[in-house]
Amino acid sequence: MHFGLYAPIPMATVGSPQTASSHAMALSPLPEGVRDPQMEHSTDLLLTADRNGFELCLFAERHLGSDLSAWILAGAIASRFENMRALVAVHPGLLDPVLTAKMSASLDRMCKGRMALNVVNGWFDEEFTMFGGDVLRGPDRYQRSKEFIEILRGLWQNESFSMDGQFYKLKDAKLLLKPATPTPPEIFSVSFGDDGREFVAETCDWWFINYPKEAETTDDVLRAIEDCVKDMTQRAERLGRKMRFGINPFVALGRDEESAIEETIQTILKYDPDGDVRKLKRRMLPNTKAGCMGTPEQVLKQMKRFHELGLDLVLCKLIPSSENVERIGQEIVTPLRSL
Repeated sequence: MHFGLYAPIPMATVGSPQTASSHAMALSPLPEGVRDPQMEHSTDLLLTADRNGFELCLFAERHLGSDLSAWILAGAIASRFENMRALVAVHPGLLDPVLTAKMSASLDRMCKGRMALNVVNGWFDEEFTMFGGDVLRGPDRYQRSKEFIEILRGLWQNESFSMDGQFYKLKDAKLLLKPATPTPPEIFSVSFGDDGREFVAETCDWWFINYPKEAETTDDVLRAIEDCVKDMTQRAERLGRKMRFGINPFVALGRDEESAIEETIQTILKYDPDGDVRKLKRRMLPNTKAGCMGTPEQVLKQMKRFHELGLDLVLCKLIPSSENVERIGQEIVTPLRSL
């Protein structure tokens, strides 16, 4: 079983004084000789994770926000990983696929062949149009992503590549820098509707399953995961392909489930500008139903249940302190890596 975590940035992180500080300083020049706190904190946290059994880091991307660019942050830190892969988010329709293929090959070679892409088909309209993208809805956005991924793999694996597609047209395009290994970087995605699932089954290597927000119990979550795994496995098998599965629950350790949840909420409230406890609890509710907040024994048991359902990867949301990452690494990740 594999474990990952998110790079600590404002888009993907809660409960971090460093990230809150970086966000507060984002519109002002930094003091002379000072790095952005996101960079310092991310380096410390992720190298701690790399030493404590984690195998993947997702560098999420929010262009219209105070986050450091995912590609720049990954290049600065992931080249120092000895164990983790760098999973970098990319939005087809914003970045050119040939440029993305070159950046991916570059990062893969910097990371000893441990780079992957998280292809994101959703968007925030204002952000997408501001940064030069065309907002597509329905099956067209998935067709664009299919062509995008076909170009990536075509350039990674061939001397030259051409395409006469609906969204991209290339003639004898060349990539004079190939990925680090003969096996190209893997593709992850998180699409959910029927069109999105077909896109994943046809083109991706990994699918992140989102547990249902309407679930009332942990057993409801597990049943929904089981249905998702069965459905996607059948779709992939019809195409002669094999899919691997991940999930991204909030993981927190405490004396019991109640204390783990309460301590997490209180830590988030210290640095969350929205101090509405009831709203925060509603936001946390789906994560509590995933069953990964409680004693180490409770969380280990739930992780084993995920594995039995066919999940290969747990991408942990967590309070991003080095001490917390080290504890989760030692008490949860290390005991389960042999599964």
